[in-house]
Amino acid sequence: MDKQTRQYVDKFMAELIRKNPGEKEFHQAVSEVVESVAPYIMKYPYLREQKVLERMVEPERVIMFRVPWVDDQGEVQINRGFRVQMNSAIGPYKGGIRFHASVTLSIMKFLAFEQTFKNSLTTLPMGGAKGGSDFSPRGKSDAEVMRFCQSFMSELFRHIGADTDVPAGDIGVGGREVGYLFGQYKRLRDEFTGTLTGKGQYWGGSRLRPEATGYGACYFAQEMLATRGKSFEGQTVCISGAGNVAQYAAQKAMRLGAKVVTLSDSDGFMYDPEGLTEEKLNFVFELKNIRRGRISEYVKRFPSAQYFASERPWRIKCDIAMPCATQNEIEKDDAERLVNNGCYCVTEGANMPSTPEAIAIFQNAKILYSPGKASNAGGVATSGLEMTQNSIRQSWTSEEVDAHLHRIMSDIHAACIKYGTEEDGYINYVKGANIAGFIKVANAMVEQGIV
Repeated sequence: MDKQTRQYVDKFMAELIRKNPGEKEFHQAVSEVVESVAPYIMKYPYLREQKVLERMVEPERVIMFRVPWVDDQGEVQINRGFRVQMNSAIGPYKGGIRFHASVTLSIMKFLAFEQTFKNSLTTLPMGGAKGGSDFSPRGKSDAEVMRFCQSFMSELFRHIGADTDVPAGDIGVGGREVGYLFGQYKRLRDEFTGTLTGKGQYWGGSRLRPEATGYGACYFAQEMLATRGKSFEGQTVCISGAGNVAQYAAQKAMRLGAKVVTLSDSDGFMYDPEGLTEEKLNFVFELKNIRRGRISEYVKRFPSAQYFASERPWRIKCDIAMPCATQNEIEKDDAERLVNNGCYCVTEGANMPSTPEAIAIFQNAKILYSPGKASNAGGVATSGLEMTQNSIRQSWTSEEVDAHLHRIMSDIHAACIKYGTEEDGYINYVKGANIAGFIKVANAMVEQGIV
């Protein structure tokens, strides 16, 4: 990066931090993008003159609201709700809703910003947004979750719609929560539209939506591996998380011939040296999706496995790592262990799970590394396919949806190669994804004027 471009980046980030103090996750997400797209912006003065990037980092709208609800003991509880509508230049706002105790405005803004680029990469007409609450469904009864969702939607409903903003699920928001949210939306608006995605298959949902993020990450990894003449066949894979993304990433990786040896949750991780099987994975589905238990129970059922409390799985030797849990779960020391233990491919299934220091280690080692905005875009891509099916009042088969998903992930990979291949032939997927996503949104913003 030349001196003039570096000065532009430093000045831009200093101003962003001044205007958004204390929002470290948002700063991190923006910094990664600015480092990639600044050289491109410097080539085209009109992008600087019209302050496209300055507008892009400023949300079009931020909604923050009180969510009161009553627990099973009759006690009033109060949580905070958010919806960050980041950018609608290429389509209606689109992005998940997260229910987790860690949710803050900074996290919502970082996710909405990332979502803008991710949605752009899918080539589907979707803008970027994200929402959520510091409410945690963990340990809550179905009735408590329902009452919370109804209270949350009683405010959110006035800000969303099929052609305005289409939320989906995320951490803590699965099929149960989407059902409660949609039911309340329908009740308040007296209409049945495709305003939320991730719906049940019998009332407007798309086939393969639960599988899409995990499957899509594996399809993207397949493309990455092929650039080195490799595949999943015979490879050892470490996966973090045990929710939707991790479960289906494990299932697809296994079906492509890999041995998956780890899963985790916020309490710790399990290591099964023999690898997951369909029987073992079915146990995880039942454990996490029905009983809502903890991954530590895996070792009680399968004693050959080990459980490590309060740890992440990145010290386990593997060929491929797929972080599918949450942001900043791979730190510098984790990245060093992965590389030193022979890991040559890191495919992100979560949003921003690697810290900047970890990413630098991966890239300096010249291993395959893809950011979540590229490799986990399969989930929102299939949400976009659900929106299409709702609009035309049709339901596609699993095979049709899977074919669309596979094509979209291949196209995203091709875009990353186009904009991210460096002079020495190394594919910088961060650079490629950021520039490819930026160009489409930036051009739309320029053509629509200063709005």
